[in-house]
Parts: sequence; C-alpha cells; structure tokens
Amino acid sequence: MNLSEMRARLRRDLHDEAPGQQRWTDAELDRHLQRAVRETSLAIPREAVAELTAPGGRQLDISPLADLVRVEAVEYPVGLFPPSLVPFSLWGSSLTILGDVFPRPGEQVRIYYGALHRLEEAHSTLPQALEELVLLGAAAYAALEWAGYAADRINVGGEEVWQRFLTWGREMLSQFRQGLQAQSRRSPRTRRLQGGAP
Repeated sequence: MNLSEMRARLRRDLHDEAPGQQRWTDAELDRHLQRAVRETSLAIPREAVAELTAPGGRQLDISPLADLVRVEAVEYPVGLFPPSLVPFSLWGSSLTILGDVFPRPGEQVRIYYGALHRLEEAHSTLPQALEELVLLGAAAYAALEWAGYAADRINVGGEEVWQRFLTWGREMLSQFRQGLQAQSRRSPRTRRLQGGAP
C-alpha cells in the first residue's frame, strides 16, 4: 500500500472517516505513519546492497549509503563464490576493513546493509507482512496524541474520553512494540553474517 492507501486504512481503524468531523488531519496521520515506519525500520530494516569504490587502504566512507540503519556484511574482493566476507568496524560514517587483505584505489567493495523503509504517495518499500504492524503503531501514536490534546478540553463524550484514548493508545503501542520484537526475531537479518562487525 502507498501512503494514501495506508492513511485511508488508518482512518478506518481509528473510526475517523466522517467528512467534516475528523479528529486528525491528513498531515497528522501521515506524521504518525512515518513515525511507525521509522520505528519499524530500526527493528526490521529493508535489505539493501551497494558497491562503493575504494580510495585505497582499509577505510571507506559509507555516507553515500542511502537511509542506512546498519551494516550487515562487507564483501571484498567482490564476485567470488562463496562471497568473501571480511571483518569490519564502524565509527560514524567510516568503515574500516580489519582483515589482512584490503582494497587498492578504484576497486569495488560490496556493502550489505539495512536501510529505512519508505512510505510515499508513489510507492512503498514496506513488505505486506509489516503493513498491519505499521498501522497498529500509527494508530497508537494517533490515540496518544489525541489523549494529550483532549486532556484539558471539554469533550462531548465526557471527561473520561481522553483517558480511554490514553489507555487504548498505550495498549496498542505495547502490541506494536511486541510485534516488532517478534518480527525482528523471525527476520533472517538477525543472524550474524560471517565476517560481520564484532
């Protein structure tokens, strides 16, 4: 689903579809969706691979890696079978190859890494298996935001409306985080790849 489709589903889940009576604006729901996507990405990042040209020596600048969450493995030399994964360490945007063999200037180094997921109007990188989880997280954030907003206001539904939103939001947030942990444990990325960082 793209951003518009996810927003429409989120409105349905929040029972906030009545035109002219909506509690949340599109921008607010988008913000909650993006927060849930980011939190999901940190637990279960999108798999990505990039080849970087080495300047020579052990150190490589990995700042060109788009939406980097974490480096999973480094392959050098590139193209061998089985792949030659080398030990590495990270400090900021500098990756250091720790093995005895390191690239000469102009050689390629392949980086396997986890990246942030994208949820945009045109497309989404979220796998279908994570969409429901993101919707749960976004609903939790929306409910908690509404509870904070409504706490000191007069509500047609009574004084306890904000408390119901607060309780509901906390329960959903707990379910969201438990779901992230469960999905993260099932993800193949959680296993340590040969040659990974110590």
